[in-house]
Amino acid sequence: MKKQNLDENSPLASLEEWDDDVLKRYPEPGQPAKDKSEFRNYDDPEITRVREFYRLNHKYQTYENVLAKKANFLKFDKMEMPWWSAMDYLNQLIDESDPDLNLDQLQHLLQTAEAIRTDGYPDWFVLTGFIHDLGKVLCLFGEPQWNVVGDSFPVGCQFSNSIVYPELFADNPDSRDERFNTKYGVYTHQCGLDNVQMSWGHDEYLYQLTKDYLPEPALYMIRYHSFYSQHREHAYDHLLNAHDQEMFKWVDKFNPYDLYSKSPVQPVVSELKPYYEDLIAKYLPATVKL
Repeated sequence: MKKQNLDENSPLASLEEWDDDVLKRYPEPGQPAKDKSEFRNYDDPEITRVREFYRLNHKYQTYENVLAKKANFLKFDKMEMPWWSAMDYLNQLIDESDPDLNLDQLQHLLQTAEAIRTDGYPDWFVLTGFIHDLGKVLCLFGEPQWNVVGDSFPVGCQFSNSIVYPELFADNPDSRDERFNTKYGVYTHQCGLDNVQMSWGHDEYLYQLTKDYLPEPALYMIRYHSFYSQHREHAYDHLLNAHDQEMFKWVDKFNPYDLYSKSPVQPVVSELKPYYEDLIAKYLPATVKL
């Protein structure tokens, strides 16, 4: 595979630019689509960076790329630490260019989890909100942004026009490969998502880290929370089986907390830490191997 240069590794000023782009595409129900100037004070360069991010994402997210990344990162041999320490480690991704919110990654995840907790959902749902972005540590292992965030989608079959910037898949070699460029590609009708390779990123990575420990609805939330072309557009119903459809009801429950819980009010980490450490101890092993 072609080696990417530094600019190709980091086309976005921060990972949050992708989050904000998703929010503009899928505004909170009952709210009009946000004008860019209302949400973040970037001018045209933000649009350029987001499009460049998706150009790279859509060019390089191939079936081969996914298999190669799984072979590398699913060995979980990079480091081992307590789960809370891993959340602190994620804070190295703090973005000083963010003009709207002075929140680090941990505070944002606590906001998501606390919103879920306030609404009375089970504690495993709360924990899912707390850890759902931990897979972004891939950036700290040298992964380019386009291999960490971005809307997720199946590889190994035709790319849906419901995926953001679908025209940019023209540069993806899989779009010209007869094995992969038909509606079903290497899959069969309603084969089930367990049999489908998804684009590589923080969602799949965290799913693989937690699949032996959390309830199945939590795993669907983690694995598919960026799969917008399905849970917003239903573009891949032909691959989902009946069980997937049932589990996606949980993804739909989780999605608003992922998108709309960001607030300028900072959670008091020291007050919340004992509760979340107990929650981690209830469901997860003492340490996480990254």
